[in-house]
Amino acid sequence: MNPTSALAALRLRAALYGLFRAFFAERGVLEVETPILSAAGNTDPNIESFTAAFSGHVDAGARERWMRTSPEFPLKRLLAAGVGDCYELGRVFRNGEAGGRHNPEFTMLEWYRVGWDHRRLAGEVVDLVQAALGLVGRRANVRVCSYRELFLDGLGLDPLVAPLETLQRPLAGSNIDPEGLTRDDWLDLLITHRLQPAFPRERVTVIHDYPASQCALARVRHEDPPVAERFELYLGPYELANGYHELNHADEQRARFERDNAVRRARGLREVPIDERLLAALDSLPDCAGVALGVERLLMCLAGTDAIADVLAFPFAEA
Repeated sequence: MNPTSALAALRLRAALYGLFRAFFAERGVLEVETPILSAAGNTDPNIESFTAAFSGHVDAGARERWMRTSPEFPLKRLLAAGVGDCYELGRVFRNGEAGGRHNPEFTMLEWYRVGWDHRRLAGEVVDLVQAALGLVGRRANVRVCSYRELFLDGLGLDPLVAPLETLQRPLAGSNIDPEGLTRDDWLDLLITHRLQPAFPRERVTVIHDYPASQCALARVRHEDPPVAERFELYLGPYELANGYHELNHADEQRARFERDNAVRRARGLREVPIDERLLAALDSLPDCAGVALGVERLLMCLAGTDAIADVLAFPFAEA
């Protein structure tokens, strides 16, 4: 069958890749390549991985391999070995994520800056997105705010200290099943249902300093209340990028991975093997910040479409 994207979209993707490489070459950030298949996987309870079976010699290692959901873990191992500022542009895979705006196989741009924190890196992501918009003759306004400021300005509530019933109130009448929803689930629903849809299409929105309970692989800053040193960047209503001031404490990261697997058990999901090679390297990880950007999401914004199929030659259903 014919591709679902127009030739113009294929050319736009090629131009965007050229822009990425020129952007990082000018800044001295090294392009690297890391494995797609790993003996360990992503423990995040909200992300499901594909697996593959290896049929070769048993001395080669684990038979079951996990297809990467991002290149984060091997990139951090390179950083711990002293590679310095680096990036990777490549395909990643997430099981079950298929629809009008999602494809189980997609392209991610991920990069790391040594000696930077999440706020400084967010500024570089803004620069990159503005350069990408320049490919189609556009430029965006920029708003930078904390997670707390976003909720106070948009909903008049403090997401870090408000009681659960206060968080639930703006979603009354939304036909949301509350069974099993945590505080963080309600906060996410407030963003996706009440705040994010109102973001102006010609604006880049950077949100930083998330609740400590949403730290993932980010450092936690111990103030009152504590916050995770992470950011998300949106172009219009689309989330494009998620970045962290990276945690480099192996014991703490192990505890977070184990908590993830405990949530998986509670949900009846399969536990995922923890990446012991990452943990062995993590205490040597330099102070750094990293970010992952969804390339198809950016292409959709540049092309002015809400359908991911419009920027893929052959989406999952046609592959």
